[in-house]
Amino acid sequence: MKWSNVRDIYPNRWVLVEALATHSNNHRRIIEEMSVVSEYDDPKDAWASYKKLHLSEPTRELYIFYTGNEYIEVIEQPFTGIRGLR
Repeated sequence: MKWSNVRDIYPNRWVLVEALATHSNNHRRIIEEMSVVSEYDDPKDAWASYKKLHLSEPTRELYIFYTGNEYIEVIEQPFTGIRGLR
């Protein structure tokens, strides 16, 4: 599903989506196709679901967006933190 379709189906809602077809361009993640996992009134509920789902299935590419936004933008940032020592 395209973002414009998601906006039409779920107006002014928070949506948890899974990216199905993506590519990167100039440090931006372009989501060509997505699937709506769930919809929410409250962004806190969306984040709680995201955390639970990401913990159980970390390989899925999940995002939370507000459908009141005409466009979505995902900026890729390299990980610069410190990893635990073994």
